[in-house]
Amino acid sequence: QVQLVESGGGLVQAGGSLRLSCVASRSLFSINAMGWYRQAPGKQRELVAYITSGGSTNYAESMEGRFTISRDSAKNTVYLQMNNLKPEDTAVYYCNADLGFYRYWGQGTQVTVSS
Repeated sequence: QVQLVESGGGLVQAGGSLRLSCVASRSLFSINAMGWYRQAPGKQRELVAYITSGGSTNYAESMEGRFTISRDSAKNTVYLQMNNLKPEDTAVYYCNADLGFYRYWGQGTQVTVSS
C-alpha cells in the first residue's frame, strides 16, 4: 500500500510555470512507476508523464517539451515542472503509483491557467 500527497497547484496566467510535488509513503524504488495524470471538466483522465523505478521517463505528446517529470528518491518525492502553461492545461492533476498489481492515486491538486 502507498499513500500519495500532492501539492503545488494554483492559479497562474498563461505562459507561467508551476511545479507540482507528490510525496509517497514508501520508497520510490519499491514502486514500478510514478506518474502524473490530469482530468479536465467533462473529460477523461489522461496521462501527463511517468517515471519508472529505473529512472526512465515518458510524456504525453502534447506536453513533451513543456513539462518535466523528475524525482528526489531521498525524499520519496516526484515532481512535475510545468512551463509555458496554457488555458487548456487547466485540470485537476493526480499523482499515481503503479505497483503492478494495483495502482494508487492521490487526492489531486487543481491547476487553473487564465488567459
